[in-house]
Amino acid sequence: MKEQIRQHALELGFDDCRFTSANVPDNAQQFQKWLAEKKFGEMSWLERNAEKRIELQKVLENAKTAICLAASYHFEFPQSAICNPQSGIVARYAQFDDYHNVLAIRLKLLTQFVNETGSAETRSLWYVDTGPILERDLAQRAGIGFVGKHTNLISRKFGNWIFLSEIITTLELQPDATEKNHCGKCTRCISACPTNAITAPFELDARKCISYLTIELKGSIPIEFRRAIGNRIYGCDDCLAVCPWNKFAREGQLMKSHLRNDLQQPDLIELLSLDAQNFKQKFVGSPILRTKRRGFLRNVCVALGNVGNESALSHLEKAANDSEELIREHARWAISEIESREK
Repeated sequence: MKEQIRQHALELGFDDCRFTSANVPDNAQQFQKWLAEKKFGEMSWLERNAEKRIELQKVLENAKTAICLAASYHFEFPQSAICNPQSGIVARYAQFDDYHNVLAIRLKLLTQFVNETGSAETRSLWYVDTGPILERDLAQRAGIGFVGKHTNLISRKFGNWIFLSEIITTLELQPDATEKNHCGKCTRCISACPTNAITAPFELDARKCISYLTIELKGSIPIEFRRAIGNRIYGCDDCLAVCPWNKFAREGQLMKSHLRNDLQQPDLIELLSLDAQNFKQKFVGSPILRTKRRGFLRNVCVALGNVGNESALSHLEKAANDSEELIREHARWAISEIESREK
């Protein structure tokens, strides 16, 4: 039965499918300690549903098995002949159509197959980064990969570039072997973090993380982190990109047709000119919509403050009169940064 499910998952486009029990995740205590230290910033939902993340039976009564799935989003970056010094950097995963939507279609089909493969009483729920599940811990126990010192999952088949999703089911299946940690003495990810958000091996202070600051944080970006953000306008891949396990990364089946070439070197000035309607039109189907226009243009202003030149000033001055105070404040900061460099 396991092999039937695994084979069907691969046929649907997933790159890996493995199984583990629905028991309490091995790192539950570490998660609780992280919550107690308030290192989650404004992501309060992590604290609200902490009990469910630890006990999957509170997510699905009589849960027996977690089916863990991986989909690679690795791709080779094209070498552009023209390097725009006023371009932004979008995290690799967000250069695709929203993975939640892409994976959901296949997860629904696989969940239906799991229920049909089981008995009439079999019940299953699927999640793709949307439910109260400690998915990295489950994926490590299932053997998909191991949690690295940057706290992300690393696959020996695909490196860091993987989306995770899960099916929690009442169907009892034999667990696969867990994956051991293979970081060794390497600390490249810790050294690479621009804001020192990886405070120790396997410990992340999300409040300092550029991915958190540019995506999850809804208000003003603390001034002490703005210069370190550089020209990153949505997320950050620095700790992932330096991992030596990426030498084994290969293109996945599922995501390659959903790559968006327009987000590989986006022009910051063009992005700053987006009104509400154009923002929605440009990013329809993209995870970037999560930040809303005010959050995204806030990020663009910070990036221009770091890499922009005198030609950006008139555009920033217009942004300094935007209807959103969040944008106005960051535009004023960017103007000050450019003017101080141009003196």
